Order: sequence, then C-alpha cells, then structure tokens
Amino acid sequence: MHNHPIKIKGARQNNLKGLDLEIPLNQITVVTGVSGSGKSSLAFDTLYAEGQRRYVETFSPYARQFMERMDRPQVDAIEGIPPAIAIDRKDPVRTSRSTVGTMTEITDYVKLLYARLGQLYCKKCGKRVVPETPEHVWQKLKKLPAGSEVIVTFPYPYPNAGVSVEQVCMELGSMGFTRIYHNGRILSLEEWQPRKERTIHVVADRLRMGRPDHLRIVDSVEQGFRFGGGKIDVWVGDKKRLSFSRGLECARCNITYHTPLPNLFSFNSPIGACETCRGFGRNIDIDQDLIIPDTSLSLEQGAIKPWGDGQKLRMEFGDLMDFCRKEKISTDIPFRQLTKTQKKKIIDGTSSYYGIRGFFQWLETKTYKMHVRVFLSRYRSYTICHDCNGTRFKEEPLLYRLGKYTIGQVYAMNVQETGDFFRALKVPPKDEASRLVLEEVNNRLRYLKDVGLGYLTLDRQSRTLSGGEVQRVALASALGSSLVSTLYVLDEPSIGLHPRDSHR
Repeated sequence: MHNHPIKIKGARQNNLKGLDLEIPLNQITVVTGVSGSGKSSLAFDTLYAEGQRRYVETFSPYARQFMERMDRPQVDAIEGIPPAIAIDRKDPVRTSRSTVGTMTEITDYVKLLYARLGQLYCKKCGKRVVPETPEHVWQKLKKLPAGSEVIVTFPYPYPNAGVSVEQVCMELGSMGFTRIYHNGRILSLEEWQPRKERTIHVVADRLRMGRPDHLRIVDSVEQGFRFGGGKIDVWVGDKKRLSFSRGLECARCNITYHTPLPNLFSFNSPIGACETCRGFGRNIDIDQDLIIPDTSLSLEQGAIKPWGDGQKLRMEFGDLMDFCRKEKISTDIPFRQLTKTQKKKIIDGTSSYYGIRGFFQWLETKTYKMHVRVFLSRYRSYTICHDCNGTRFKEEPLLYRLGKYTIGQVYAMNVQETGDFFRALKVPPKDEASRLVLEEVNNRLRYLKDVGLGYLTLDRQSRTLSGGEVQRVALASALGSSLVSTLYVLDEPSIGLHPRDSHR
C-alpha cells in the first residue's frame, strides 16, 4: 500500500508567500528555520488548523457548537491531510489538582486496578480483611486436632426496645434455636438470665472435629451467617474464639468497611479526597518563622512581627501584655527562652485569650477586604497536610494495597520505579478486565519512559514542569490513546530537556 503525501499548494498564512510543499506520511518531518521564517505558520496555523477543521466538520452542527472552531487557513489546496493533534509547550492546566498521572490518565486506570485487585488491611489490627465464605471457615477449622470441641454461634442483638425476654425466647425458638453460649457454658433459653450483655451468642451447632464433618460445618456456618447478619463466632475449647464475617468487615475489631469504588481511589473525588486538604496534599497556614522571624527578641521588643512593639500601639500588643501579666509570662527575655507551655499559650491561645492563631482565624473572616488579603499573604505559607501526609487521600483508600504498596506510595514513585512495579504485578488468570487495565497502565508508563521522563513522579504537579516536560507528557498521553492515521504537530519538543535525552 502506497502512502500518499500531504500536498500543500499556495500557502499564504501569515508570512508564508505562496508556498507549495509535499510532506510524507508515516515519517517524522522536521521544520527548521530562523525566527520569523514561518515555521509555526506552516505547522500550526496551516497544517494543524486545516486537519483539525476538517475533523470537526465531520460532526453534526449540534455537536460542533460545543467544540473549538478554527478558521480556514489561507491556502489554495491541501490534500491527503489526516486528523491533527497539536502538542505545544504551553501548559494548558494551572490547577494544583493536575499531576503527571492525571495528564496521562494513568490515575484513571490505577484507581480501577485498586478497586478490583486491592487488598484491604484493617486499620486497627493490620490484618487482611476479606469477605469470608463457609468454605473459608472450613479451611481454618480442618486444621484443628481431631476430637476438638467446636461451637458455632451467631450474634443476636439484645436488648431491643420494647422486647421482653419471653418474646426473644419465642422468636429464637420459632427459628429452631434453643441454646445460647455464655461465659464458656451452653445454656438453654429457659436457664438464660439476661444481665448487661448487649449481644446473645446463639448456638447454631456443637460438634467434635472429625473427617466427615465438612458438609455439616459448611451448613452450620451458612445458617449462622444467614441468621447472624453475616457474622458468626466459632468457639474452640473454653478460651479460643474465631470471628468471621461474610461482609467487608474485620470480625476481630468489629470495624465495617465500604465496598471499594473506583472514585474511592481518586483525590479529585470527594469520596476519596482527604477532607482536610480536599485532595491538594497541602494546606495554607500561618508560618511561625514569618510571624516570629527573630526569636532573640523579647515580646516587648516586638518578637511577634505582625503585632509590633509598644510604640505602634496595636490593640493585639496590648492584649498580649495583659495576658502575659495574668499568666506571669516574662516579656523582657528572648522569645526562645520561654517554656514550651508558654509558647503554646501565646501561639494557640487559651479559653480566655485568642493567641496568634485565633487572631489569624479572625482575619480569615475579613478576606473580602483587599488589604486583609495582602496582610495574610505576608505571614502564611503552604505546608504538607498533616492528616494525609501529602498523599491527598483519606485514610480508607490508603488501607488498600497492591502487592505491598498503597496508592499514595505508588504515586510517590518515579515513572521508572512505577513501571517496574506494575510489570511485576500478577493478575488472576480469569480476570480479563484487570489484565486490559494493567496493560494500559504499562503502555503509558512505557511512553513516559521512552520520551525521557522516567525521573518524574506521578504525583508531580503539572504546573511545576518545564515547557519541554509538559509537551512530552502531553505526547505520552496522546500516544497512550492508541490513535492511528493521525498527524502530530510538536512545537520545539527538545526545549527544556537534557541534551542526552534529545535523541529520544
């Protein structure tokens, strides 16, 4: 099959003077020249503009009104041009939420992997949490020595408001249960005397372990799950207790977890974003080094810069002096010599004194005034969120792991390390959907590495990238979409890169 070239006749866009040109397809063509020679006019204002305009015209008039429209370039004719994608050096995203991972859509696929393959670990005991079936219970019990006494019980809530003991016994009896387990003893319902317990352990079965007990145990466990709301307890001997849950719950700690949704693993969704920093990973707060820049000064000398000293006659300075006299805090010694307790009272305040933090919190209510916003900007800075430690996620998504890594740890790796991790990740043989998602992740990571960006981390903010890095990330994203028969127009792709990476 012969590849026909792109034929340009009479291009007069901007400073082009009736240019006639043929550009081969399926090859890399470099346009060079001195500044002002018409490189951008040819590449972007002519080739890209016409390729994009023809592609947009294939949509209905209703759809075109929501798409960017480009003017027809000044040219006599262009033949054989495919749909075009422009990748320039301008950063199109200024929000702090945009990262290398979101730009390349890697995060969209990683959150699917964690929702499908992530393993949940209890936040209290640290053990793995899985929905347990009767077969899981049997696998644990069959390891017990033959002849071991096993009692299977399920929890029954008591007391219920307005329900008498007789009604409880009648209800359990109607279901076929006549015994309970209490303090290491099995009691009949008639012997049971309720005290302060909130839950009754109703006996579903009692047996001694032996070889032919598989079906009996599975049936008893299934029955216990059904009547116990998905929870059972297995008592072995007088002391050992094994708890099981059919739901996503740690039966040992009695902590229930939500079913993992893909948005739980997205810091751009309120479901998964840290509630303190709202998914940004950083908080803007007062900077103590800016407020107290010189700790060798005393409070009287103006150690607290925004309040000054006695000569400025600020009300906050007067309140501070009154508070220090009341609390017997020295105001004539260097601030660094004050005790930790005294510093904490001055900075965080007390029930009767607002302190430095309370003062700035009050100013936050006045930010509609320009001079207040300017004043605040002098004494605030960004700090790593203390709740999520910069990962941007709530606590729950960080309880899930792929291999030995949480999603926050994966995003903190560079592209090279992340690629090694996902290439080594094993997918269940019959899980075709997860295999396809993992393949997409590996492809996009490979493109980032191939264009020389293996040193970037996935949580790197896109607005901190150089022009060349932004362009190469955008190129990796475009290549990852697996488009075919497409014209890519790049604006100085080697700008901002190390010379050793230019050959890429």
